Amino acid sequence: MRVALAQARLHWRDPRQNRAHLADLLCGQSGQADLVVLPETFTTGFLGDEADAEDMQGPTVAWMRALAAELDAVVTGSAVIEDGGRYNRLLWVAPDGAVQHYDKRHLFAHAGEDRRYVAGTERRVFNYRGWRVCPQICYDIRFPVWCRNRNDYDLLLVVANWPTARAAAWRSLLQARAIENQAYVAAVNRVGEDGNGKAYPGISVVFDPLGEALVELEKEEAVAGVSINLEHLRTVRAELPFHREADDFELKP
Repeated sequence: MRVALAQARLHWRDPRQNRAHLADLLCGQSGQADLVVLPETFTTGFLGDEADAEDMQGPTVAWMRALAAELDAVVTGSAVIEDGGRYNRLLWVAPDGAVQHYDKRHLFAHAGEDRRYVAGTERRVFNYRGWRVCPQICYDIRFPVWCRNRNDYDLLLVVANWPTARAAAWRSLLQARAIENQAYVAAVNRVGEDGNGKAYPGISVVFDPLGEALVELEKEEAVAGVSINLEHLRTVRAELPFHREADDFELKP
C-alpha cells in the first residue's frame, strides 16, 4: 500500500483556507497513493474551533469526498464535528464516497480539550485494500493499552497536532507502538505555529514493524510517499512471534 503523509501548516480558525491550502499541497498526487493522511483538526488547528462546528453533511466532508475521488485514495484526518455532541473526529473517506469515522478517545485535559468535546468510546479498525487500519488521534498514543494490537490490525494510523516542546516523546512513542505491536505506524503531525503561539515540529513518520523509519519529515511543509508491504509484516510476525506471549486484557467503558 502506498501512503502519502501531508505535513502542512494550518491556518488558525479558517476551514475554507485550510481546505484550499491542502488541495494545493496535494496537487499532482492523483494515482500516486492509496491512503492520504492529513493532520489532526486540519480545518481549524487544535482548539481553534471558536466558529460553529460542522456536521457530517458539511463542507469538509463534501470536500474530502471530492478529493478522495480525484486522488483515487482514502483521504483521512480529523476535524471538529457536531453529531449529538462535539467530537474531535477522524474522518475516513473512501474514493467511492463512503465515510467512516473514529472519535478521539483520550481528550487532552492539560489543554482543556475534555471541557470542549465528548470522548469517543469505540476503538475502530478499517478494512481497506487488504489492510486492517487502526486510527488514533494524537494524545491516544500515550495509552498503549488502547493502542494494543489484539491481532486485529496491520497499520496504526496517527494524526496529530503535537507541539515542539514534546517532540522527543512524539517520536519515541510512535516507534514504541510499532515495535510492541509488530505493526506499521504512519503518523502525520502539523508544522508552523498556531493562534495560541504553540510551535509544531512536523516529524511525520512511517515506522515498519521492527521500528525502522521508512520515511521521516523535518519541520517544513511536504507531502511524502512511502510503500508499506503486507508480506514483510507477515514475515516479521512469523519469524518473531512475540504476540503469542501477549497478556490478555479487557477494555472497560
